Amino acid sequence: MTSDVAVIAGAGSGLSASLTRLLAKEGFSVVLAARNIEKLGALQAETGAQAVATDVSDAASVEHLFDVADKAGPLSLVVFNASGRARGPIAELDPEAVRQALLVGAYGGFLVGQQAARRLVARGSGSILFTGATASVKGFAGSAGFAMPKFGLRGLVQSMARELAPKNIHVAHFIIDGAIASAASGQESGPQDRRLSPDAIAKTYLSIHRQHRSAWTWEMELRPWVETF
Repeated sequence: MTSDVAVIAGAGSGLSASLTRLLAKEGFSVVLAARNIEKLGALQAETGAQAVATDVSDAASVEHLFDVADKAGPLSLVVFNASGRARGPIAELDPEAVRQALLVGAYGGFLVGQQAARRLVARGSGSILFTGATASVKGFAGSAGFAMPKFGLRGLVQSMARELAPKNIHVAHFIIDGAIASAASGQESGPQDRRLSPDAIAKTYLSIHRQHRSAWTWEMELRPWVETF
């Protein structure tokens, strides 16, 4: 029997790696998308995942990604984890850097979401999950080049959720309201678990994918326990 396929767009060593390990353990065939797939070699060897060189801001490249995924089996879950960012004061931001951030972080979400929707609607089930950030709901000073794509991505997800839920497709947005832990951050001083565990986030993503449709979540906010509100 062919395993369900999960596509993770914007794969790297953090949350995407945790998702890959968890999904592979749960029996999914995982297809990873990244500009540079050489960095994913160890993760592929560990999990059996397939990697496809992909530019999420290019329609043809994204279409190729999903064509490859189609050959792996029936698509069930898509995670958009790519992000674009341009930092600096508004008067000094490089317009091209901002344009690229928007293309990757917002337009890329549209391209991946569109290809996923076409396949999942035909199947009649599945989930499309998008990774947001604090900047999805709060534009900080000096962060216009990050808030713009994140706000745009959130609007895309809200629209998709309303459109696709009646078609039995679960679309959800995750506000990751804090820093995600890494091997390097484990050496820092301060309270334990002050950064979000990527493994814990991955388990939450999977639980949302498996939610009963009578009580679907369209948006979830995850933050570290040490934060003062």
